[in-house]
Amino acid sequence: MELGYTYWKDDGWYVGHLDEYSDYTTQGETKEEFEEMLRSLELFDNQPGSRTSPLYKDITTFAFPFIKQHGKLKIV
Repeated sequence: MELGYTYWKDDGWYVGHLDEYSDYTTQGETKEEFEEMLRSLELFDNQPGSRTSPLYKDITTFAFPFIKQHGKLKIV
């Protein structure tokens, strides 16, 4: 499984977020450390493709106010 992410350098740190979850930013001193921090968000449990982790449920059920959601619009 691959997830897109956005990142930038800020004062020597790699800072960014998963594209679908822009409210959850993280950082690392190197790009590798930054990517490991993204993996540690635990959006998914240990089953490939499963979306049952507590954090994923909090995000997708609007348990926290002002969480931005990502959608796709089909244009015909």
